[in-house]
Amino acid sequence: MPSRRDVLHTAAVAAGALVTGSFAFGSSSLSSPASRRGPFRGKLSKLQILQVGVGGTIAPADREQLEGHPDVVISGLCDVDSDALAKVAKDRPQAFTCRDFREAFDRYADRFDAVLVCTPDHNHALIDITALKANKHVYGQKPLVQQLSEVAAIEQALKARPDLITQVGNQRMGMAGRQHAVDILKRGLLGKAVEAHVWVSGPSDKGDGYFYYGGLKEPSPPPANLDWNLWLGAAAEAPFREGLAPVRWRSSWDYGTGQLGDWCTHLLDVLYFAYDLPSPIAVLSHTRTASDFYHAQHVSSTLTYAGSTRPDGGERFARPEFVVHYRDKGQAPSRAALGLPPGKFEGFGSLVVCEEGVLYVRPEGEIEVWRDGKPVDWKTIPGQGTVHERNHWHSWVNRILDVPDTFVQTPFAVGAGMAEAGLLCSKAARYPGVELRWDHATLTFTNHEEATKAIVRREYRAGFELPTMSSS
Repeated sequence: MPSRRDVLHTAAVAAGALVTGSFAFGSSSLSSPASRRGPFRGKLSKLQILQVGVGGTIAPADREQLEGHPDVVISGLCDVDSDALAKVAKDRPQAFTCRDFREAFDRYADRFDAVLVCTPDHNHALIDITALKANKHVYGQKPLVQQLSEVAAIEQALKARPDLITQVGNQRMGMAGRQHAVDILKRGLLGKAVEAHVWVSGPSDKGDGYFYYGGLKEPSPPPANLDWNLWLGAAAEAPFREGLAPVRWRSSWDYGTGQLGDWCTHLLDVLYFAYDLPSPIAVLSHTRTASDFYHAQHVSSTLTYAGSTRPDGGERFARPEFVVHYRDKGQAPSRAALGLPPGKFEGFGSLVVCEEGVLYVRPEGEIEVWRDGKPVDWKTIPGQGTVHERNHWHSWVNRILDVPDTFVQTPFAVGAGMAEAGLLCSKAARYPGVELRWDHATLTFTNHEEATKAIVRREYRAGFELPTMSSS
């Protein structure tokens, strides 16, 4: 499986420079030009960005892409790893540095206009909301949140700061292929949707790369370069254990979201943009081993959504409920059951069964379509709109700078919903075989009080609580 850095590089090359065009997905409020706020007033007439979390693999890729924009300056660097911080700061002497993100907002708030958040998942919401409260634009890595309750917290913050420009790290949606898939589905060119199947590959049972299932290590002193207290941040007090920091926290219950949560933004995005999906109303997860310190593996989840209509009033779904099957370990659907010819799906994919055909799109945007079980050239399907490759990172910058006719592919308003879906699937695996009825408005599982108490929210450590915001 290619590394995340390789994937990001592929995305960047494919996206190229920003090209404006007529295609837009999601609601009109997400795709319309930014409200006119007057000339941008960043220092040196450039966008000054604070990066929180500078090491690993995703942070350098994001930084490189943003620094490639002629109107961007990285004016601040923050990381709990002193070695990583020193390495990155060496080539950016103009940038202030700190290890505690709270110090950046307390001492240097006048030196940056926007924030790039590349920390472990458990601190995403804390830093994102802190930035929004400080009136900073935010690019936040996916998944946007690590707790179900944080979805609502992000939504409240967005209501309080409606003019700020946000973007989730969903670079693949800049590719023309995924935009074409959205366009075909959104326009109903294959008829009403019946159901969807989404799956993600791996990791191996022992873990590799970002993930780790090699057995819980005994507590040990953290390395001298790592401020473990700041690394924990919003999470509960806990000892350092080898195999978690700096990169293998994704498999852990307290710090990551498992494979389903990690990939939800990259794989469910087509469905959310095509159908403007609301919050799910139920989730059912099966797994051979329930989650404990680690997120469960071999998970097969079913999400149920209430029906939705197209902007023209037509029905989008063939049934009153729309069902999404989301699985890890490369658990692709049966081709025979879908009426498709023999073959093999790859390890990652998003597939939508419609009344008049089946559409399959890979993470990098390659599309396959079948009608009556026979492959067809999707490019020949009539009624499609025009799409363009877009540089995902530069789109965020240009929207902040009020460049006309640009839009953000995945603003927080949509990214929060995708994260909610991924979290429901991964966290419900703590109760395998139990269908949980989800009520987003009350943040409860209406049929399972224990699950509400156990998997919806966390207790935040003193000094790392989520900031409170009001839209009034």
